[in-house]
Amino acid sequence: MLSGRGLVKRYGTQHALAGVDIDIMAGDAVAIVGPSGSGKTSLLHVLAGILRADAGEILLGGQRIDQLGEKKRSELRRTEFGFVFQSGMLVAELTAEENVALPLLLGGTGRKEALSRGREWLTRLGLEGKESRRPGELSGGEAQRVAIARALTHQPKVIFADEPTGALDTRTGQDTMNALLGAASESGAAVIVVTHDRDLAESMPRTVAIRDGLIATRLAA
Repeated sequence: MLSGRGLVKRYGTQHALAGVDIDIMAGDAVAIVGPSGSGKTSLLHVLAGILRADAGEILLGGQRIDQLGEKKRSELRRTEFGFVFQSGMLVAELTAEENVALPLLLGGTGRKEALSRGREWLTRLGLEGKESRRPGELSGGEAQRVAIARALTHQPKVIFADEPTGALDTRTGQDTMNALLGAASESGAAVIVVTHDRDLAESMPRTVAIRDGLIATRLAA
């Protein structure tokens, strides 16, 4: 579904990525691990089109996407990709259902339909009755579930998660990841998770280790 070939990313004279090849299959659940500064977050951002690679190719469904202009890449991120970050990055002024509906609203879906679909995802993720709460009125785990619902509501092909449990305690983090992987599996989306959490990585079906900007190993559970 998503492939990177010979991906290179430099910051000044330092290589964050030094020629990475990676393949993500439909429905895959992959943990990208490595020490700080290894290039794992750069790889996530390059694959997602947030950053441009200095060299290499990225293909989605066999079509190159790395050569797209910023407007097209922004549209791609809004329609084909979903994102869950450590802090959730929810809009504080919006309710939970409005946060979840945001990608649909930005894509031109009518407000009534967008909110209805947002409520459906909140219910599926165990947040029924909390649709009108704002992020400040939710626990950390609840806020991350809202972020997961937002990432899934427009039925993306790939979900990118950058340290999604980093701000949560162990039990809440496990529950949150179970919710993410379960919901993604139901929708058929692939999940790519960058994490420092060894237990989380070991619980994933597939692990890719990166060191010094290069793939070190490919491990299957």
